[in-house]
Amino acid sequence: MSSSLFAFQEMENIEIEIIPVNKDVYMLQGAGGNIGILIGDDGIFMIDDQFPALSNKIKVKLESLSDQPVKYLVNSHHHGDHTGGNENFQEDGALIFAHENVRKRLKSDTTKTNGFPIVTFNDKMNLHINNNDIVVAHVHNAHTDGDALIYFPQSNVLHTGDTFFNGMFPFIDLKSGGSVAGDIEAAKTGLSLINENTNIIPGHGALSGYSDYKNYLNMLETIRDNVNRAISEGNSESEIIENETLTSEFYSDEEAKDFFITGKKIRKTFYDSLKK
Repeated sequence: MSSSLFAFQEMENIEIEIIPVNKDVYMLQGAGGNIGILIGDDGIFMIDDQFPALSNKIKVKLESLSDQPVKYLVNSHHHGDHTGGNENFQEDGALIFAHENVRKRLKSDTTKTNGFPIVTFNDKMNLHINNNDIVVAHVHNAHTDGDALIYFPQSNVLHTGDTFFNGMFPFIDLKSGGSVAGDIEAAKTGLSLINENTNIIPGHGALSGYSDYKNYLNMLETIRDNVNRAISEGNSESEIIENETLTSEFYSDEEAKDFFITGKKIRKTFYDSLKK
């Protein structure tokens, strides 16, 4: 069986779940990154769209929330589990927004001819849709070089994209411009936008809140400090990768063995980023 056929059959078994967040904001979970939805008379505003094979399932679920189409779509970054459905929703008339680096990275894929962001921004963008003054803020070199935080102030909901993985070690994509320092600053920026009553849609994991986000920042800073200390004490790369005590305060290697990023992988990521 080809890998593409296997992947398609895997998607056939995925169910899209709607999770109410606050007021007119919902989270959709399926396969890949968490989707954020804001409904209203202006049309559906959507954050991320998972894989192309799931687009029809997502559209069916959206029909249960609103009789409006997806008119606005923000990509939190360029990874395929967040942008794979771009072309399908663009064909239906969605206007796609993203940081300029997202467009550059998607355009660099020579197999794609459509589904690129039409509106790009450098640092920050404000959108006024469905009674929310939506803040779309770029955070530099965090999970990638094109990440955006999306905050709905009137609904008091933040979508973090993959700058926040809830209940697991993070994926910091160094090859796509991500960095430990940037991911830490992204969490600080996100926390500065919100308050203790904010509902948070993470890139991956369950719907969360302020304390979960603060704990995530603490994990990033603690692992950074632990790895930096080990580097300064002369530990080699292999010694740091094998040293479970650097990260076990948060998840043991056994607990993390089925995470997308295992204990050894996160220690290598931190080592590689901090050695730069």
